Amino acid sequence: MASLMLLVVYPASSGQIVGQDRPNFIFILTDDQQYGLMGCTGNKIVQTPNLDELANDGVLFTNAHITSAICTPSRASILTSQFERKHGVNFNSGTSLSEEGWANTYPMVMRENGYFTGWIGKNHVPVGKGGYDSGVMEKSFDYWYAGHGHLGFYPKDRHQIFKDAKSDTQVEVVGEGIQDFLSNEQKLSGALKFIDHRPMDKPFMLSVCFNLPHGAGTGSMQMRDSDDEIYKTLYRDKNIPLPKNYIARKDIKTPKLPVEIHHAEDRQVGYDYVDTTEGHRERYIRQMEAMTGIDRLMGELRETLKKEKLDKNTIIVFTSDHGIFMGQFGLGGKAFCYEVTTHVPLIIFDPKSKKYNRGKTSDALVQSIDIAPTMMTIAGVDIPASYQGKDLTGILSGTKTSVRSFLFTENLWSTQFGNPRCEAVQNKEWKYIRYYKNENFSARKKIETAKAMGINSSSML
Repeated sequence: MASLMLLVVYPASSGQIVGQDRPNFIFILTDDQQYGLMGCTGNKIVQTPNLDELANDGVLFTNAHITSAICTPSRASILTSQFERKHGVNFNSGTSLSEEGWANTYPMVMRENGYFTGWIGKNHVPVGKGGYDSGVMEKSFDYWYAGHGHLGFYPKDRHQIFKDAKSDTQVEVVGEGIQDFLSNEQKLSGALKFIDHRPMDKPFMLSVCFNLPHGAGTGSMQMRDSDDEIYKTLYRDKNIPLPKNYIARKDIKTPKLPVEIHHAEDRQVGYDYVDTTEGHRERYIRQMEAMTGIDRLMGELRETLKKEKLDKNTIIVFTSDHGIFMGQFGLGGKAFCYEVTTHVPLIIFDPKSKKYNRGKTSDALVQSIDIAPTMMTIAGVDIPASYQGKDLTGILSGTKTSVRSFLFTENLWSTQFGNPRCEAVQNKEWKYIRYYKNENFSARKKIETAKAMGINSSSML
C-alpha cells in the first residue's frame, strides 16, 4: 500500500464561494512513498516545491505511521479506520471487505450524509463477494475513474477505463483534467472532471489514489518518446547517495538479522534492484521522478482551485500507505514493523486555520486510521462506533499536542515472500516488535509453484 493526500474543497457557483457549513474533500494517496522522499521531509535532491509549500501552509506531522506496512491492509485500514486484525483484509486467500464493512467506510458514510463521492486512480482493496470483480465499488461512487490492482506507469495498457485519456503516463492520466482546464477550460477526465461535474448544491468527497512511486509503476517506466522529460532525464546527472545502513546482499558476510525471521534472501524476490548500488540508484531516480510528477500535479490542482475561487475553502491532506526498504540492512520491500516501512509523511492544510497554526511541525504519534475521523469531524459527520482512529482537529487548531501516548502496528500477511507475522508497540522513544513463528515456504518455492501452475508470479507482488 502505497502516500496519501487529502484535498478538501468547498463548492462555488459562478466563481463565488457558496455559504455552507460543510467542506468538500479530495483525498490523494501515494504508494510506497518512504518518509524522506520530499524536500520538506529532509530530501536534498528531489524537487517537490508544491508539496513543500503545502507543508509550509499547513501542519507537517513528523511522527505519522500506518497500521500495516503493505498495500491492501493499509488501504483497508484507511477506509475503515480499523486495524488489520479487525477488518481482516490482506492478500491472504479469500479475504475481501464485506459489503456491510464497506458501507461503514469513510466515502460511504460521507455519501450517506449527503456528500457527492468520487474515486480516481488505484483501488487495491477487494470489496464484496468476488472481490475486485464484484462491481460493488464502481456502483458505490457517483464518479468512478479508477482501476483495480496495479495501474502500472502506463495505465491505458492495463485498464480500459483510461483508454480515452490524452496522456499515457499515470500521473498525467489522473490529472489530465487539470491541464485541460488551464488551456481551454475543458475538463475531460481526472480530478478536475470530477470538480467540473459535481452538483453545485452538494458537498463532495473525492479520493485520488496513485500507484506511484510503487515498484509496479516505477519498475514499468520505459522512457517512451511520449513521456514528459521529467520521466526521462531528471536526476540522472545527480550523485545519488545510498540510504543509511545500506548493504548489498553480496557484501553480507555475517547476517545481523535472524534468518528464520527475515528470510533476507527471499525478501529480495521482486526487490532485487536493491542487491546492487547500480540497481538502487536506478530505482531511486525513478521514485524521485514519480514524486516530482505528483508534485507538479498538486501545484496544478491548487492553481485550478485558485482560478475557481475555491482555494480559500480547500483543505488538503497528504500521506502514504507505507514506506519501503531500499537495501537498508540488505532488505528490500515492506511488510515489516520497522520505522523504514511504518513511518510515512502526513501534511494537513486548512486555509481557514489561524496563521499562527500554519507552517508548524508536530511530532505527535498519529496514524493512518486517524484520517477518516478527522475528516468527519471537520465535515460535521458522526464518527461510526467501529472506528479505531483518533480525531486530529485538536492538534490542527493548537488546542492539543497529542492524541495518544503510544501506537500499534502489525503485519498479519504470512503466505509468501518470507513475510513474518509481527506486531509492534512504540512511543516517541522506543519500539518493541514481536514476531510470530514463521513456517512459510520460501518465496522462491512459492514462485516456482506459481509458475508450475501457470500463474504470473509478478502479480503476487
